[in-house]
Amino acid sequence: MTAFSKAICVSAFCAALLICTSSATAQNPQRRPTNPDAAAGTPAATGDNATLPIPPETKSETKHDWTAGARPVHYTATAGNLLIRDEKDKPIGSIFYVAYTEDGAPAKSRPITFLYNGGPGSATIWLHMGSVGPVRVVTDSPKATGPAPFSIVPNQYSLLDKTDLVFIDAPLCGFSRAVGTGTVKDFAGVDQDIAAFNKFITRYITVNNRWASPKFLFGESYGTPRSAALVASLNNDGIEFNGVTLLSSVLNYFVNSPGYDLDTKRYIPSYAAIAWYYNKVPHTGTMKEFVQKAREFSRGEYSAALDQGDMLPAAQFDAVAAKLAGFTGLSVQYVKEVKLRIAPTRFRKELLRGDDAILGRYDARFEGVDTDNAGENPGYDPSDTGISGAYVASFHDYMVNELKYTSTEPYFLSGPGLNQNWDWHHSPSGAGFGGGGGGRGGAVEPDTVIDLSDAMRKNPHLRVFSANGWFDLATPFFGTEHDLAQMMLPANLTGNVSFGYYPAGHMVYLNVDALKEMHADLEKWYSESK
Repeated sequence: MTAFSKAICVSAFCAALLICTSSATAQNPQRRPTNPDAAAGTPAATGDNATLPIPPETKSETKHDWTAGARPVHYTATAGNLLIRDEKDKPIGSIFYVAYTEDGAPAKSRPITFLYNGGPGSATIWLHMGSVGPVRVVTDSPKATGPAPFSIVPNQYSLLDKTDLVFIDAPLCGFSRAVGTGTVKDFAGVDQDIAAFNKFITRYITVNNRWASPKFLFGESYGTPRSAALVASLNNDGIEFNGVTLLSSVLNYFVNSPGYDLDTKRYIPSYAAIAWYYNKVPHTGTMKEFVQKAREFSRGEYSAALDQGDMLPAAQFDAVAAKLAGFTGLSVQYVKEVKLRIAPTRFRKELLRGDDAILGRYDARFEGVDTDNAGENPGYDPSDTGISGAYVASFHDYMVNELKYTSTEPYFLSGPGLNQNWDWHHSPSGAGFGGGGGGRGGAVEPDTVIDLSDAMRKNPHLRVFSANGWFDLATPFFGTEHDLAQMMLPANLTGNVSFGYYPAGHMVYLNVDALKEMHADLEKWYSESK
């Protein structure tokens, strides 16, 4: 799971530090010898020139069969690390990854996808253990999952029949570490993070002879602005990609600036979908038709009302308040009291106030019970607490018993010091939006729409798939639609961007029915993107 830092993207799981240990017995995988790809580790120096230890590049390989999908896939699972270096060719980071690669498939025809969560500063445990990998964790979503024992099952909705998969832990997250003279400052920032992922991917395709393979990126939450800027960065370095999947997106952080009304407008269609789900609005037609009307209202009459602000005539204010209440399931009186501006946190508390329940932020299908029913804001996020234990425990068990990977290092769900020290300045790749570093893209709030547009212009074959949950209050789908409509692409390229919508929240894959739908869309999209 990933979410927003700085207004919308702070991971809900930043507190836990976990040791990867287990004593259970493996089931069937064949262990290959560890194969260092670099010199032995360098011990830490002392004194004024002290450095962090530099580990060797090592990997643990196991053999498996995936038979849950349309065709059987014999594959190798590789858990290991690769070193990334600074401009002086000195190691500064050891990046942990788990790769699933089909045995015997020719590299030139076999696609490879690099996947990561967001945060910023989140490990990739959520995508790895829940989405399109060969196994997935079973949860009771949208109810809170009970305690151990947990279940890991073959994932019939994996993409392993279409592409090799490489799950990457961001620098300082998971088992990834700073090494040598590397520090938090080398990784804590929009551009620093992009540079680190660029270096890792370049290193991976070099070590594994994948330069000629069709290539894809798959990012969730903050992983989506990372993907938008990363695909442009890689493209500028001569590494072209076939496609980018954006799961639960935010691409332009400028909308979070105080007083910027788009931050309000982009939630209205999500409120409408959630109100429909909870039967708080009349069911006339279908939910999609109702949400479409909410889109039109938000773009039109609602937007015009917000633009007028305090100058809005009283009669018009009343009319807009009544319509807004009709879309959100809230009372007209409440809508008037908040001056037509409904914050998502307050919506989570207000919609089910009479039912003594609060809604999840990542996934509003999850309900919870607060200590104070009269409060203004929910005390926690039930869509966070309802699944985190199952994912964390299952991951550690799976790493040791199936992938044969052990470590004395803690597995950091969120990188220590990353969010607190994050540098939000960003120099976009593309020109024409203010000179590539000023104007639209030069503010503290990064706008990576610019980067994605630049990549699509320079590589007109690049395809983008935007996957969205109807009930996501962390990354509302209407905001994503707005962002992706601002790339100023020529008409012949607009068809390279496609959308999918699913009955789920931020982590679409928590709803297995939604995962099935998303898998079908992605299978088709991969076939069209080679």
